[in-house]
Amino acid sequence: MMRPSIWKPIAIGTLICGTLDILLAVILTLWRGKEPGAMLRFVASGPFPSAPEWGTRGALLGLATHFTLMAIMVAVLVLIVRARPRLLDKPYRTALAYGLITYVIMNLVVVPLRFDAPVPPPMLSIVTQLFAHIVLVAIPATLIARRYLRG
Repeated sequence: MMRPSIWKPIAIGTLICGTLDILLAVILTLWRGKEPGAMLRFVASGPFPSAPEWGTRGALLGLATHFTLMAIMVAVLVLIVRARPRLLDKPYRTALAYGLITYVIMNLVVVPLRFDAPVPPPMLSIVTQLFAHIVLVAIPATLIARRYLRG
C-alpha cells in the first residue's frame, strides 16, 4: 500500500501555522507600540545580520525567514508522525510535546545563541511563546498531519 505524500500536509501546515504565528507576532508588536516591519527585519537579522537596515526588502526577507522556519518545524513534525503513526492516536498529547520541544529549542537554545536574549526569558515572553508554539503551531500542524496522513 502506498503511503500518503508528506508534501500536502507540510505545505498546508506551513501556510496555516505560519500565518497564525506571524499574526500573533504582529499583534504583540503593535501592542508594544512598535512597527511590524521592524519586527520582521529583526526576524531576518537572524540569518542576515544587516537586514534591519534594508527597509521593505528586509521586512519581506523576515517574512520569508519566518515561513522557512515554520516549514522546517512542520516538516519535522510530519516526518516524525509519519514514521511513528501511533503518535496521531492522541494528537493533542503529541502536539503538546512537540510544542514544548520546539519552544525549548527556539527560545532556550537558538534565540539566546544568536541574539543577546535573557535566559530564562521574561514571563510574558514565556507565556506568549508557549501559546504560539503549542496552540498556533503544534496543534494545527498535528491535526493537519493526522488529516492528510491518515486519509
